[in-house]
Amino acid sequence: MIGRKVPRVEDDRLLRGKSRFVADLAARTDALCVAILRSPHAHAEIERIDDDAARQMDGVEAVLTDRDLEGIGTLPCDWAPPGMLWEVQHPVLASGTVCYAGQPVAAIVARTRAQARDAVAAMDVRYKLLEPVLDQEAALELGAPKVHEPGDNVALRKRRAGGDYERARRSAQIVIARRLTNNRLAPSPLEGRAVLSDYDPVTHSLTHHSSSQLPHVHARALSDCLGFPAHRLRFVSPDVGGGFGAKLGFYAEDVIVALAAMRTGRACAWIESRSDTLVGTTHGRDHVQYAELTATRNGRITGLKTRIVADLGAFAMGMGPGIPAINAGLSVTGPYDIPNVVSEVTAVYTNRMPTGPYRGAGHPEATCLIERMVDELAMELQLDPAEARQRNFVPPEKMPHKLPTGFTLDSGNYADNLDAALSAFDIESFRKAHGSSGRRIGVGIATYSETSGAAPSMGMAAVGFRRAGHESARVVMHPDARVTVFSGAHSHGQGHATTLAQIAADALQIPLSAVEVVQGDTSVIPFGTGTYNSRTMAVGGSAVHRAAWRIREKLARIAAVKLQCLPKEVVYAEGTFTARRRGLRGRAFLALRRLEDRVKARVFNRITGLDLPGGVRGRQAVPLAEAAREAHLAHDVPLGLVPGLDETEFFDPKDMPASYGTHIVGVEVEPRTGHVGILKHVIVDDCGQVINPLLVAGQIHGGAAQGIGQALMEDAGYAPDGTPGATSLMDYALPRATDLPDFEISHTVTPTKLNPLGAKGAGEGATIGAPPAVVNAVLDALRPLGVRDIRMPLTPERVWQAVRDAE
Repeated sequence: MIGRKVPRVEDDRLLRGKSRFVADLAARTDALCVAILRSPHAHAEIERIDDDAARQMDGVEAVLTDRDLEGIGTLPCDWAPPGMLWEVQHPVLASGTVCYAGQPVAAIVARTRAQARDAVAAMDVRYKLLEPVLDQEAALELGAPKVHEPGDNVALRKRRAGGDYERARRSAQIVIARRLTNNRLAPSPLEGRAVLSDYDPVTHSLTHHSSSQLPHVHARALSDCLGFPAHRLRFVSPDVGGGFGAKLGFYAEDVIVALAAMRTGRACAWIESRSDTLVGTTHGRDHVQYAELTATRNGRITGLKTRIVADLGAFAMGMGPGIPAINAGLSVTGPYDIPNVVSEVTAVYTNRMPTGPYRGAGHPEATCLIERMVDELAMELQLDPAEARQRNFVPPEKMPHKLPTGFTLDSGNYADNLDAALSAFDIESFRKAHGSSGRRIGVGIATYSETSGAAPSMGMAAVGFRRAGHESARVVMHPDARVTVFSGAHSHGQGHATTLAQIAADALQIPLSAVEVVQGDTSVIPFGTGTYNSRTMAVGGSAVHRAAWRIREKLARIAAVKLQCLPKEVVYAEGTFTARRRGLRGRAFLALRRLEDRVKARVFNRITGLDLPGGVRGRQAVPLAEAAREAHLAHDVPLGLVPGLDETEFFDPKDMPASYGTHIVGVEVEPRTGHVGILKHVIVDDCGQVINPLLVAGQIHGGAAQGIGQALMEDAGYAPDGTPGATSLMDYALPRATDLPDFEISHTVTPTKLNPLGAKGAGEGATIGAPPAVVNAVLDALRPLGVRDIRMPLTPERVWQAVRDAE
């Protein structure tokens, strides 16, 4: 089953409207509706909240402000890496001061959504405006407004160095320095966040449904915030319509809705609007990057010094601080063998929406930096950009390769991967075919590497990550030989019900239709870490693989009794156990097994006075279904064998595998309008062993679309007064099908040795590689006009203005 293009088994149900998203579940109940009053200001003191009018309105059951939250904790920061100076956590409802536009100030609980919204409009909140700080570099200036008292705006300083950069700079023949930016993005999953909570006062239990990527992690966070017994909390994350990292965050609405259910004695629900998504769900990226690269005249990079200034927004929330400090800061060398490196990260608080993970989470930011700098080196030396990369790749013979910043690239052949992409693109033919169009034609290359599957658990604490690195799987084979897989990973569109079933079906050699995958319910699944950092196949899939193989080995022991052979002599194929030809050792074992049968029968007779039925021995074959039934009945099994077929595995890898790939993009640019059209986009991906090529292609398509969105159109900017520039999809531009080319996808395959599947991360690679490839292509097209840099996103206005400025 592994490696086959199996259509997603969950699609039929979803396409026929038989989904179970949180909003679907809420619609089938008489749950009260929750609406959130959000701050319209970026920075202000709350002088007074008058909720009298709201409390008197028809249908209003409760009003919650900070006064009603005594004993309720703040939202956790999951990742406070070494170098964290102070950690300001997000309050559930604003207390005294609001620190960004969109921050929850109060909540209304009413019988209908319309009544709840009307009551929000009736709330009278008086603010005293304070000066906001809306830019990370401005936040570092002497005398800048303080987001939080009494400290300054610097939340974190992290420095990591390897080699001797200063010596490399002194001896360098080429030194290139650039200031780059990585724009702020608003993850926009098709399904917004949603919460449904129901409290049972008789059993003192809480059932909480939430659109989450981390059911067990968020169950712990909710328990801690409420001070609620964890064993009485059932956290369910049903169908999830996209996450992209935004649903890794644990938000105020989860606590508010649960608290409302406990206070009112009624089920309560909150459904996010698109406006809520843009102003109240964590943003991604937002780095200012300073890079200095040293090299020889033949294009060999000798050193890299980077300084990243990252905007955390108003609070340290979820994974926010760790993304720039660890994922970006330690990955700035990409797939290149750069011996001397200094990486500095400064993360600051500003009066903007907190930032958190967004697909790739730090790796796109690091890749944009190094890929722009390698292109700049190629231009400086008038060197082919592909050749500049080939001269600096970490060669296969140096794998595993420890980076100067500390991470390890476990395996890879980057040169072969780039060659495969160049063969698929044929740059010279592309330029000839489109060079007469009258528009500017450009080609951009980007290569990337990504360490994924955050692990091992013992290493998480060393980087300040307050999560586990393992993943759980429980595999149960029933007496009819059908299988249920309980996975601690969680799907939000990737197709885990298919790929995890493929892994189990492959190990047990059963039809895919005989496997059911269960995720997202903490009451039935062993503690799981969840889905992020492209970890599900490499870590969660490996847990399924190991648990399934233990069941297969147990079945082989049962079959060996009937086949009268050693367990290692059992052969399993096409649902049937048979025995290899017995050697001398096998004949000796057969005699021992017959003696064991006689002893069992005599002891049983002496105890019970009954004759023990003798099992049929010397069988030629044992069907899987018979062995499975025997495992549950335990009538005729080896002595000491525990009945049942139920195996649980917590797979905790020793290190993180590094996936990689190459993107080559061909564009045409109209200088008079600034329009950029993508004509060709070739992607050669290497995610190790591919479980399902069809689903991997889908992940690459979606990832590339999001990467192109960042490069050309998406920008979650702010007005000078701190109000969000985008509060609806009329303001925030997402890529449409007409903006995208037909992606040409192929693979090289370099299995990892860090897990039994040989699998690496596949879900984020295209989002990492696409943005710098697109930017490099546009700059290649406009370089003859004198354009050297354009800040992302490369909107028509910015491209047009860059051409005018160059002229």
